[in-house]
Amino acid sequence: MFGEQVLRIVAGLFVGIYVARYLGPEQFGVYSYALAFVALFSAIAKLGLDGIVVRDLVNHPDKRDTYLGTAFWLKLMGALLTLATLAIAVRFTGNNATTNLYIFIIAAGLIFQSLEVVDSYFQSKVLSKYVSIAKLIQLALSSVLKLYFIFIQADLFWFVLVSLIDQITLALSLAFAYWRQRIGGFFGHFEIGTAKAMLKNSWPLILSGIAIILYMRIDQIMIKEMLGEREVGLYSAAVRLSEAWYFVPVIVTTSLFPAIVNARKTDQELYNKRLQRLYSVMVYFAVGVALPVTFMAESIVVTLYGTHYQDAGTVLSIHIWAGLFVGLGVVNGQWFLAENLQHLATRNTLIGAAANVALNLILIPIYGIRGAAFATFISYAVAAYLSLLINIKTRDRFFAISRSLIPSKDIFHAHA
Repeated sequence: MFGEQVLRIVAGLFVGIYVARYLGPEQFGVYSYALAFVALFSAIAKLGLDGIVVRDLVNHPDKRDTYLGTAFWLKLMGALLTLATLAIAVRFTGNNATTNLYIFIIAAGLIFQSLEVVDSYFQSKVLSKYVSIAKLIQLALSSVLKLYFIFIQADLFWFVLVSLIDQITLALSLAFAYWRQRIGGFFGHFEIGTAKAMLKNSWPLILSGIAIILYMRIDQIMIKEMLGEREVGLYSAAVRLSEAWYFVPVIVTTSLFPAIVNARKTDQELYNKRLQRLYSVMVYFAVGVALPVTFMAESIVVTLYGTHYQDAGTVLSIHIWAGLFVGLGVVNGQWFLAENLQHLATRNTLIGAAANVALNLILIPIYGIRGAAFATFISYAVAAYLSLLINIKTRDRFFAISRSLIPSKDIFHAHA
């Protein structure tokens, strides 16, 4: 799984750079906008069911076909609902017919995401290697197709089509891996009672998923509506570089948090010390990445994307600092789970999303795409840091993060 993630990030970054260089800022802007627009509604199609299906399969493996079949048909209905929602939503945009066509080609892939219930089955059986293999097949085909289309100098349409092919390839690979288990099919199973129970448990996750996508991708939608496709292309190019290292906080936190949770069982002081040190690790690492990038942003952008993207350098120098609060937010996410305070995590995410929309409305007309970068940085700070002040249960996390943001020479010498 780790290898698949690293390969996905490396291939996605470098193949993405080649695609951006080939398409140029305006066409790349159209492509990025269409992807972001579909992503904005993708949480509806997923229905927040993934984690719930895994949990139910672990607890009641004898009801495998019922859970998988019910989740499959719910996701399929969610995908169709998303397509209907998109058909209404595009009427409120300034898109031309071609851009709307691209949106619906990409959105058609949501139908095939219904088969991702197979992923939940493999997770419940600790057989995620099959999912990783399926995703590697998808990644390889996607990368080869994009490089081939660059080689033959294909139109933007073909790169958009690859997004649909990606979903079809992954769905077929997962279906084949499940078929190899020789345990029968689940398509004929759907239970109303199970569906109601799943949806009752998943609605907060749907809300949280919408909020996360909203405050991660709404900026690209708003830039297109306020400034145009070229600016979306410049901004998206900078964001791809800025977000390239976001997998690091996830890996570090996933690796270290079990030891932190174990400390919670026996020694509250040790638990707090380990959390404090993890916050500090995230801060020092983020600053270590952001400082050099800030001073070399324009050179990095021109070297990787070409002179047409030179204006994206300023965006990168601002947006890179959002990673500071991404790392802290990842740690907070694990802490919320350990303390069973997920509802507060959802609330903070919603606050961050609202802040991002409001700040974009204010800052984009004044500062252009730099304003969107500032809005992202501030809204991430609001969601991962400032919103912790609101509730007394999370206030100590605010002060812990504050201590990490102020350099301290002895923070790493605390007792383990």
